[in-house]
Amino acid sequence: MATLPILSAFDWIPVFRDSEITGFWFAILAALGFSAKAIFVKLAYPYGVSPLALLALRMAFAAPVFAFIALRASRNAAPLKVGDWVALTLLGLLGYYGASLLDFMGLQYISAGLERLILFTYPTLTLLIAVFVFNRSFSARDFAALGLTWLGIALAFAHDLQLRGDLTAVVLGGALVFGSAVCYALYLTGCGEMVLRLGSRRFTALAMCVSTVATFAHFGATSPLQDLVQPMPVLALAAAMAVFSTVLPVFMLSAAIRELGATRTAMLGSVGPIITICLGAVFLDEPLSAAQLAGTVLVVLGVSFASKPAAPKPAPLAPLKRLRV
Repeated sequence: MATLPILSAFDWIPVFRDSEITGFWFAILAALGFSAKAIFVKLAYPYGVSPLALLALRMAFAAPVFAFIALRASRNAAPLKVGDWVALTLLGLLGYYGASLLDFMGLQYISAGLERLILFTYPTLTLLIAVFVFNRSFSARDFAALGLTWLGIALAFAHDLQLRGDLTAVVLGGALVFGSAVCYALYLTGCGEMVLRLGSRRFTALAMCVSTVATFAHFGATSPLQDLVQPMPVLALAAAMAVFSTVLPVFMLSAAIRELGATRTAMLGSVGPIITICLGAVFLDEPLSAAQLAGTVLVVLGVSFASKPAAPKPAPLAPLKRLRV
């Protein structure tokens, strides 16, 4: 993969010349950017914007960047086949359209902290997909990962229920965000081969373009165009979400994986729920509780178990040869 522009732009700063430090900070900044998305969404809702309109504005601000990357990455690459376009369309609908829309809808009903914890269960969902679809064996560590994760979600759910006092709203919001996590887990499960064939930047950019078209088509079919005319704070929040919670984190995450590897980057990304809870307390006045903090710890532990690669089985020992003396 060619050097990312965001890396070369910081080469003149001494700290960015060390690949370990570079990878660490890009992993942390990517987690911060992704975690801030829920904050931007929650700050926009008091102005009356709908989830679909807000998602359309986010896509409108982010799509030009990804369209440019898709065109540049495809310039000297092999043309896509019909099967590639079918796979891209399905994955784009799952990952950046379906998952995002369900997430935005769920944030109308639950706190940013609970939303991030539910979304953060996607490694355990990919684990279940591997077990039931691809016949992967189910180990004791996998069982512990699921148990810890869902116990943590239960504690965080109890926190939101006590905070809001409306069981129906919390269940509805939780179900919508869980649907988002399922969509994202299916997206990750299906995109592995496409990433290997197209490269991560080309695939991500093309999938984002597909989801943008789907979002605009959905909006055009169900909402009047004037719904995009929003107060300046909403436009500013949508633009900030597109830049700081979409475009930049995608590049930073790719850079971190290149410098540190996927496993270490995922471990650093575990700070995401903690960041969201802290940001929610600061910017949304969401109260903290012992149950929520305990639930966060359990979810992070469970996801770390689910994300850790299984230890390879030891190779059988070769038969000893008779020593010649």
